Amino acid sequence: MNVALWLERAGKADPHRPAIGYGRRVVRTYAELAARAARLAAAMRGKLGLTPGERVAVIAKNCPEYVEILYGLWWAGLAAVPANAKLHGAELGYVLEHSGAKLCFATPELESDLAAHAPPTMERLIVIGSPAYAKLLKGDPIAATIERGPDDLAWLFYTSGTTGRPKGAMLTHGNLASAAHAYLAEVDPVAPGDGLLHAAPMSHGSGLYIFPHVMRRGVNVVPESGGFDPEEIFELFTHWRRMSMFGAPTMIKRLVASPADCDPSSIRTLVSGGAPMYVEDARATLERLGPVLAQIYGQGESPMTITTLSKGDVADADHPRWLERLGSAGLPYACVEVAVVDADDRAVATGEVGEVICRGLPVMAGYWDNPEATAATLKDGWLHTGDVGAFDADGYLTLKDRSKDLIISGGSNIYPREVEEVLLQHPAVREVSVIGRPDPEWGEAVVAYVVGEATRAELDTLCLARIARFKRPKAYVYLAALPKNNYGKVLKTELRALDRDRERQPHAGPAD
Repeated sequence: MNVALWLERAGKADPHRPAIGYGRRVVRTYAELAARAARLAAAMRGKLGLTPGERVAVIAKNCPEYVEILYGLWWAGLAAVPANAKLHGAELGYVLEHSGAKLCFATPELESDLAAHAPPTMERLIVIGSPAYAKLLKGDPIAATIERGPDDLAWLFYTSGTTGRPKGAMLTHGNLASAAHAYLAEVDPVAPGDGLLHAAPMSHGSGLYIFPHVMRRGVNVVPESGGFDPEEIFELFTHWRRMSMFGAPTMIKRLVASPADCDPSSIRTLVSGGAPMYVEDARATLERLGPVLAQIYGQGESPMTITTLSKGDVADADHPRWLERLGSAGLPYACVEVAVVDADDRAVATGEVGEVICRGLPVMAGYWDNPEATAATLKDGWLHTGDVGAFDADGYLTLKDRSKDLIISGGSNIYPREVEEVLLQHPAVREVSVIGRPDPEWGEAVVAYVVGEATRAELDTLCLARIARFKRPKAYVYLAALPKNNYGKVLKTELRALDRDRERQPHAGPAD
């Protein structure tokens, strides 16, 4: 089934309901959104000569037109290639070339950079809001969505590429439909008129939640700032009915720390994903905003859909194992199987650590034009995530770290997140990231990069009271801010590079 069919139905069944908001304004009803998507589809198939299955890139900052473009190309039977608008032009050029996209939609500020790096395979660059864009909307619409099957490509999701060239995860109409149903069933039920605020990039996680909101005739709202401003977000939560938002843990932490006024009753759900949320940050969110926090664990290869920690679990402070569950990634979604395995892909015992693997309806079809990576990642039908974790006796999955972030010191495994959770309990630590530093005696030494005013002596005391001595950092390095990507993930690759290059000054920062 073509995912655009949900919009086609909504335009007929609920034509006057708001579909797209920009700031406080309704800019499109469902009838208007469906009509514009159908006209874009006709123009792409007719004037631009594209055929079903061809790829169309969308490289744009968050804007109201983002949704109509996505649904327009799906309506036409095409595949979307949404890309992070903050990437360098050369990186975007690679995505355009690798995907084979003949057409690219872009917001005005990106036009010159994209034009300079456009590959020969890209035939047209159309600026959103330009006369050329307006012309596409003037023709007759395609009356009905082009038929697509569950195995047909819908979204080419390019990974962040922090360890090399990004790979294009092939997400089919079936993958996206399954993920949308999972969201509605297990994370955030949506009623007609409920809102979704796009403060995170629509090219990635936030954009994937467009599907369930269109399916249920909710309203997708783009902030006028186009980005993340806590005061603006709180104002929009109050203005729109029952608003949800997806964000990285760092974004939710900024909301909690904001002094701006907020009525928590106006928030339906805050979905945290993209990286594990620390226990102290989850507790602070509950204290400030109430029981609105849900956490999800997924990857582009299984879009937002591996495990989830529900709002009920997050808020259940009376449960005897509440803190342990709060530090977990939750339970597997009903539509996937999840296992923890050893190096030979054999399931490990409860409580033992191994690689997290999963299989099920949301899991990608493979990587675009990359059979080697596909074979390495999809083995015997299981997606090998590269994440390290363990199941407890109740079936909750706790993520330890990415396998590449594991620290082996003196033959003992040390999981950075465990150390980070302890250090964040100090009130004068705002952020922290732990890495391994090569050590001639121990193999690796634990190093903590800290944003805050806590002294080395204070942090040592805290660690010795909470974790084994061998896990305690051997050095503390103080920074004004941790390096992050555009989605709020801490870039440990950059920290390791910084650690290699900087002079060894473990006492730099607040005095003992």
